Amino acid sequence: MFRYILVPAPGAETHDAVFRTALTLARLSAGHLDFLHVQLDLEKLVISMSAGDFSGAGAGIGQVVESLQSDIDSRRDRARTAVLAFCEREHVALVDTPVGDAPSATFHVETGEEARLLATHARAADLTVLGRARDGEAVTMDLLEAVLLESGRPLLIAPAQPVAQIGRHIAVAWKDTPEAARAVAGAMPLLQAADSVTVIAVQEDARSDADSCERLHHALLWHNQAATLRVIPPAGRDPGEVLLSAIEESGADLLVMGGYSHSRMREVVFGGFTRHVLRAAGLPVLMAH
Repeated sequence: MFRYILVPAPGAETHDAVFRTALTLARLSAGHLDFLHVQLDLEKLVISMSAGDFSGAGAGIGQVVESLQSDIDSRRDRARTAVLAFCEREHVALVDTPVGDAPSATFHVETGEEARLLATHARAADLTVLGRARDGEAVTMDLLEAVLLESGRPLLIAPAQPVAQIGRHIAVAWKDTPEAARAVAGAMPLLQAADSVTVIAVQEDARSDADSCERLHHALLWHNQAATLRVIPPAGRDPGEVLLSAIEESGADLLVMGGYSHSRMREVVFGGFTRHVLRAAGLPVLMAH
């Protein structure tokens, strides 16, 4: 299972769904939640401002720096308060070393660029949990892409509302790609322990899709005999809607899928299909790239 889980703590008001999703997963295996708050590097920003065209605006720069420092301190304090209150309410011990058979947590602060630091810390974690919104605004796709592209580890994207359970009934959105294969590999601890696993493919090429799905289904049966297969022709409907409908019908509490795009011009992980699923799916989504 996932024993070491990275959880960003940005000091936002919408942290609860992310924290609770991460804890639900940690409770499956007495996991450790590593809460990370990344604050702005004010010194670097001031140097950048000084190098710009700010001549004659000394007093104004001072006020801007003071305001930014106040905001940095406020966000850090809110993040720490939120983590401590959450851990106290959920009876999660704050420790620096493993404590045994119960979930635990740590809180620490880093200074710099958030996407880079999250990706750096994610490389040492079994899994990173990110949310879909902060203070009413969507988390940028750039942040999600950075963690997926640069960490080499799976990413769990929490739903807007926390769920009571994760991993009892798992849906795998299968496409014959390396990204989907890595997502399945990353989710294997959960797939092995699930009560049921449903492999779902929205068919694009009749023969190749069927062959690929059957190969995956056959392999999964060696890990979990409750694995089933469903290949669905889109029949002129939007593939994302077809997939979401099938997931709802399966009763899944977790979706496993690859993060990919058809674009070859730049590093874009989330294509239109993936973005649609992330916006509309009401359950956690475990992804890899």
